[in-house]
Amino acid sequence: MLVLLPPSEGKAASGRGAPLKPEALSLPALTTARTQVLDELVELCLADEEKARDVLGLSEGLRDEVAKNAGLRTAGARPAGEIYTGVLYDALGLATLDAAARRRARKSLLVFSGLWGAVRVDDRIPSYRCSMGVKLPGLGALGAHWRAPMATALPEAAGDGLVLDLRSSAYAAAWRPKGEIAGRTATVRVLHSQIVDGVEKRSVVSHFNKATKGRIVRGLLEAGAAPKDPADLVGALRDLGYTVEAEAPDRPGKAWALDVVVTEIH
Repeated sequence: MLVLLPPSEGKAASGRGAPLKPEALSLPALTTARTQVLDELVELCLADEEKARDVLGLSEGLRDEVAKNAGLRTAGARPAGEIYTGVLYDALGLATLDAAARRRARKSLLVFSGLWGAVRVDDRIPSYRCSMGVKLPGLGALGAHWRAPMATALPEAAGDGLVLDLRSSAYAAAWRPKGEIAGRTATVRVLHSQIVDGVEKRSVVSHFNKATKGRIVRGLLEAGAAPKDPADLVGALRDLGYTVEAEAPDRPGKAWALDVVVTEIH
């Protein structure tokens, strides 16, 4: 099983150890594309702070993020699973998993990134600020920049197993499963169900959506679940106590769509 995650906007501070080694990151097919983004991002942030803030969409209060990016080549690196914070990663709680679940996380989790393309949770990276929605002056829109190298790297990473896609739309733009892989891919939407005047109302709640996805991944890792396809995944999630409604693709080349329906927000 390969689980595709979005990054977090907020990130922990860089580490105090050795700096980034791009060639040591997972998915070597992305190395050239990573170097291109890294080079332009660092150059932009070194040369013109105001332009960099504009390109990156940073407010005045986030001015320090430009300096952070300017120092990416020499900043200390730490595992990506420690760099990414926020609602989904708090609920996932990588640091509190037992040893067996942590091994599964290192093998199955892949975090998408505007700067790195995608990394495993044990890949060592510095803290940075560069979303997939950024359009760099030289390279252009990052979502488009990543599509060609991702077309090679992601099928290799997925192998012949299930792909659980929990990315947001901006990060999904960098790689969309096609053909046979799409048929063993499942996307998940979390819906909050409420009874209003005797009628069920369902809604998507962004914050809770992220937290629930984090808990889903944690539950699968702790249970040692190894679903082979989306239908198996539905069963695994139901075994974990989730209410799941599944829509199988109506034609080849489409992913399964799973709705996880919850009645409480926490």
